Amino acid sequence: MEWESIIGLEVHVSLSTKSKLFSGTASTFGAEPNTQANIFDLALPGTLPAFNENALQMAVFFGLAIGAKIGKRSIFDRKNYFYPDLPKGYQVTQLDFPTVGKGSLTISLEDGTEKVIGVTRAHIEENAGKSLHEEFTDQSGIDLNRAGEPLLEIVSEPEIKNAKEAVAYLKKLHSIVRYLDISDAIMAQGSMRCDVNVSIRKKGDNKLGTRTEIKNINSFRFVEKAINSEIIRQQEVIEDGGTIIQETRRYDANKDITSSMRSKEVANDYRYFPEPDLLPIVIDDSYISSIQSALPELPDAKQRRFISDYGLSKYDAGVLTATRELAEYFEQVAKKCGDAKSAANWVTGSLLALLNKDDIEIIKSPIDAERLASLIGRIKDNTISGKIAKNLFEIMATNFSSVDELIEKRGLKQVTDVGEIEKLITKVLNDNPNQVQQFADGKEQVLGFLIGQAMKASQGKANPEQVNELLKEKIKQKR
Repeated sequence: MEWESIIGLEVHVSLSTKSKLFSGTASTFGAEPNTQANIFDLALPGTLPAFNENALQMAVFFGLAIGAKIGKRSIFDRKNYFYPDLPKGYQVTQLDFPTVGKGSLTISLEDGTEKVIGVTRAHIEENAGKSLHEEFTDQSGIDLNRAGEPLLEIVSEPEIKNAKEAVAYLKKLHSIVRYLDISDAIMAQGSMRCDVNVSIRKKGDNKLGTRTEIKNINSFRFVEKAINSEIIRQQEVIEDGGTIIQETRRYDANKDITSSMRSKEVANDYRYFPEPDLLPIVIDDSYISSIQSALPELPDAKQRRFISDYGLSKYDAGVLTATRELAEYFEQVAKKCGDAKSAANWVTGSLLALLNKDDIEIIKSPIDAERLASLIGRIKDNTISGKIAKNLFEIMATNFSSVDELIEKRGLKQVTDVGEIEKLITKVLNDNPNQVQQFADGKEQVLGFLIGQAMKASQGKANPEQVNELLKEKIKQKR
């Protein structure tokens, strides 16, 4: 039996304002539990909300970035539920009149095609606290530090077909949020987390299957694994004659399975009603225009510019614009060395390999843009060869001297003197008469061996192009 999956994502982004959504100072990640909770988080009698306008500006900023309809009149509601992570017993959110309406974003798929994923809405709400289980036996702790912080919940249309598409969508969303600088979006710290709705149906069937929701997934890799695990589980349940129950599930990364948490609530269960302590938010065209004018160059636009201005491939431009910081780093290197294609090759190749190996962010790169540009410049002016540059790059990761100092101190300068290179070649030809004869007889691949011997004799310092040309000339002379 063939199946198809229908996936929707609800992404929670912590907005980087200095205050909580309604009152109090924002918390710092990693602080001791409950040391940054305030009287509003604890719902002490007499506390009243005072709306944080920065959260509104950031929400509109995001909405404009995805071409969404901006709600000129938005209303806050109370979503009632009695979990210990919200002492009030309700969460302030937006139900029928969110700040951000329908929009979309375009993702790139592995086969090179693109797909547009609709965004249903993005609404402002307050964060809840966090339940702690690891340090307790048969009980849970509650940390209210993050309670009351401003969140933007971004809800996709159910247009995602598989786990790969879901990750591509999530990464694109992450990139946009970081470009806008409305959140650090660090998933490991919970400032961006994801709920995944998954359902399956027989291929060709128009009726949607019963969906389950997997809560609070905090990495791209786990999103992919959780979706694949849940799809397999649902297929097995149905094929064994069972039925899928609408419920909320958790993902266990160690066992690579999802497990039931509770039955899935619907809107009626939350008994929504308008928040009586907050007036509706009303904005006008001039407010929206002022935010529109402050939008930065976004990933798609920057990718198109990198292709047109720097002659990069679509793939390289996509890699380089994945984050604003990486794009800025590349442009600094390209402008300083004057060779965009070499800059792209070094950044997408050696630099990203170095950063990924040690899990380092680009802003903390041990090799800054100026030093990488200087390295490329020394290749271009024939001071060093490409091979020497690769070795020098590894040294630069732990030695912070200038490129020129490292070349000088380590004697890495390329040999370009024709007389010196001719001496090397003469020795190589005399030491390898059989290979010379093979080349003379038409076995051209032997030239690579002879070049390698010459480069080895020069300890990699001879100019490879000169070695190549001079070798050919010397062999011709021997015929």
